[in-house]
Amino acid sequence: MARSRTVLVTGSAGRIGRAVSAELRTRGHRVRGFDRVPSPDLPAAVVGNLDRADDVARAMADVETLIHLAATPDEDDFLTKLLPNNVVALYHVLEQARLAGVRRVLLASSGQLFRGHRGPLPITPGTPTSPRNWYAATKILAEAAGQVYAHVHGLEVLVIRCGWCPRSPDQAREIEESAHGKASYLSPGDAGRCFAAAVEVENVPRFAVVHATSRPAGPTRYDLEPIRALLGYEPRDRWPEGLDFEAYPTAGEGDAP
Repeated sequence: MARSRTVLVTGSAGRIGRAVSAELRTRGHRVRGFDRVPSPDLPAAVVGNLDRADDVARAMADVETLIHLAATPDEDDFLTKLLPNNVVALYHVLEQARLAGVRRVLLASSGQLFRGHRGPLPITPGTPTSPRNWYAATKILAEAAGQVYAHVHGLEVLVIRCGWCPRSPDQAREIEESAHGKASYLSPGDAGRCFAAAVEVENVPRFAVVHATSRPAGPTRYDLEPIRALLGYEPRDRWPEGLDFEAYPTAGEGDAP
């Protein structure tokens, strides 16, 4: 049984955030949520804004592990949405984690970094990125910032490039009509198990990048061997298994797709 840890989950009212928080609590961890709205079924939650350093500092007290999911989760207006929610918020989260002495940071990145990929499959953590929008550019910045805080400030930083966890029936229909979507699918349940494994693993490199999806339907798009080796994560679901909008609806500021 893994040692119980105090974990802060940003974006805890989002679809992935709710699944991650539920899985961690089931495993006996102390979970604190952070979102702009109340986090359902999570008694210990802070309502605040990530672009306010004081709100973030209040949530970060006594935290051992940070899971940063909160973001505008797709392409949007840069100045009014992506800049405050994906860039300024990232700065406050990492800086307050450093000041609070947080040991491990799990940063949610995205498969959208490879939207322009036309090379061989599977895509590995070392495959050159091919972003095609500002949202993906903010995730590249997040990964680079993670390296800074790992190598300069000594935090353990693990970047998890999440597959496509649909936030609505319309997105689910997009996946159903796309071979790429089915190969990239990440169920809420698998997302919860993946991040829980990243919380519990004892030994990790100072900085690492892995891909996380459910079991691919069809040809494998993302190489899951690195996450298996590092975290012992083994996906259980395959599209459309685990697609439960009633259990994990999106209520908050979103999370990485």
